[in-house]
Amino acid sequence: MKKEEVFIFGHKNPDTDSICASLVSERLDKKNGWDCTVAKRLGKVNKETQYVLDYLHLEAPEMIDKVEEGQEVCLVDHNEFNQSIEGIEKAKILSVTDHHRIANFETSEPLYYTAKPYGCTCTILFEEYKRLGHEINKEEAILMASAIISDTLLLKSPTTTEHDKKALAELEKIAGMDIQEYGLNMLKAGTDLGDFSEAELVNLDAKNLDKDGNKFVIAQVNTVSIEDVLKRQKDLESAINSEIEKKGLQLFVFAITDILNSNSEIIALGNRTDAVEKAFDVKLENNRAFLPGVVSRKKQLLPDIDKNM
Repeated sequence: MKKEEVFIFGHKNPDTDSICASLVSERLDKKNGWDCTVAKRLGKVNKETQYVLDYLHLEAPEMIDKVEEGQEVCLVDHNEFNQSIEGIEKAKILSVTDHHRIANFETSEPLYYTAKPYGCTCTILFEEYKRLGHEINKEEAILMASAIISDTLLLKSPTTTEHDKKALAELEKIAGMDIQEYGLNMLKAGTDLGDFSEAELVNLDAKNLDKDGNKFVIAQVNTVSIEDVLKRQKDLESAINSEIEKKGLQLFVFAITDILNSNSEIIALGNRTDAVEKAFDVKLENNRAFLPGVVSRKKQLLPDIDKNM
């Protein structure tokens, strides 16, 4: 009798860390003799992640949109239920490997929970490989390196830790590649936003959040030209207002991040834009504010906005 599959997946609107961490976790489990785990994804693959998959000639994990009651799952790169799959409240969560805050999370049974304040989930997985004495092959090294590059913006993000730097240096040697060249090409691939609709753009990398019943979203896109994205502001605002109405949001923050100059321009809409103004001591003009040096949602955008909601 075939053992039931255990699904491994990251958050909705998956980024490179979510996809790569799922694939790496599946490989790590198999090295540990646990053959029933299968990587899945909870949304479309973005262009940055597709660059990685194409480079490695890999297929993306199968996409799923819900799980049945009792389905065994392992979560990577997230823990909050409102960022996870439909049905997660009734699934059997076996493990979590994550580098974010813990919120809106509860289980009925004990589980394995690994949470470290690193820049990337794959840095945690890298250390698990080392701890368990498993050799890291070239494909695994490139998957983990790609996730670290993505989440830390080539180690330039304030989320970067010494653990991330050490992991990436070792993974570069295993992969036998120039990480700076590969990483810049990978990040630039993710900034090609021209063929996305405005509705797709505001949902491309959006985190659904909840603070004492106040629902809000912080979405982010990377670019090499903030000005080019802002040419679409009117249509972006229409898409954002549709999301606010559909989800009953108090606030939607859309961050446009310049990966070359490490700055962001935000568009903020909703009836709680005051939380943004207080968080960054700015006055929104034309629903916008420029935030110099701000590139990280996890460390720079979310904590201060959450505190003022």
